[in-house]
Amino acid sequence: MTALKKYERLEASGLWRASPDEQRREVIVKIGEATLTITDTKEQPLAHWSLAAVQRQNPGDFPAIFFPDGDPGETLEIAEDETAMLDAIARLRRAIDRSRSRPGRLRFAGSMTFAVIVVLLLAFWLPGVLRNHALNVVPDIQREAIGKALLGRIERVAGVACGNAETTPVLARLAKRSGARRVVVLPAGVVDSRNLPGGVILLNKSLIEDYEGPAVAAGYILSETVQAKENDPLERLLSYAGPVASFRLLTTGKVTQDTLDSYAEWVLISPRPPIAPDVLLAAFKAAQLPSSPYAYARDITGESVLELIEADPMAGRDTDPILPDREWVQLQNICGG
Repeated sequence: MTALKKYERLEASGLWRASPDEQRREVIVKIGEATLTITDTKEQPLAHWSLAAVQRQNPGDFPAIFFPDGDPGETLEIAEDETAMLDAIARLRRAIDRSRSRPGRLRFAGSMTFAVIVVLLLAFWLPGVLRNHALNVVPDIQREAIGKALLGRIERVAGVACGNAETTPVLARLAKRSGARRVVVLPAGVVDSRNLPGGVILLNKSLIEDYEGPAVAAGYILSETVQAKENDPLERLLSYAGPVASFRLLTTGKVTQDTLDSYAEWVLISPRPPIAPDVLLAAFKAAQLPSSPYAYARDITGESVLELIEADPMAGRDTDPILPDREWVQLQNICGG
């Protein structure tokens, strides 16, 4: 939508709450290519609203109150003096409404969508079968290409990955020691860690800058490698994008930029199934890494990760350093901190 270009760098402050039972909190609101991005004052993402689904609760009154279509309990308040943002939201909503008011085109698009769905169902019986077939035939080199492309789109949201000539080999050694193919440190965007197709592990810089030793970062890297084995990151992408993306990957070997852009915003904040403690402990034992530092980083009280603390496979054992002290100090400056 060409109307978006004018507002790509626009941001404003507001008050947001996820439900009527929660306190309102100060947030920063930004307009993206297809979403309103809501972050806290430290720019950690809290929510993404589709521009097409933004509704105003109190037209003409201030502060303006918005909510995502279908969930009036989640609200965003924007003050009357944030005129640029309010004007942008109003203009974009009108542009979206105009794009919807073409019944002939909508009927044609609906007919074509139905036809595509029928063809996919007849050819592959179920979207799940189509997705599984794609997962079985996509080679590792293609997974790595998809992961690299997705990282490029994530950097638009989270900032350019940190690194320099000194820290690159140290980070590579930390990745190898923790069982990962590649580790990327981001200055923001990701709350703690995430995994991408092709063996890419994302870390927030705080996991390196805020701790005295590398055990916490190594633990998060290891947990992401286990998470990737338990829940294939490419399968998560294709499940999010739908059967058409699976079909396109099978026929062209690619995932569209629009799909990558949308998924890049979603994957940073989406919930994931928990990993069983016994599975994590087995991985820590195999890698000869302590699980307690990772557990306390997740929950400083230790209550929700008690098993990872009490059954730490390295407790009381002498192990080789994860990294030499000099290299860890170098790595702590990876983002120029």
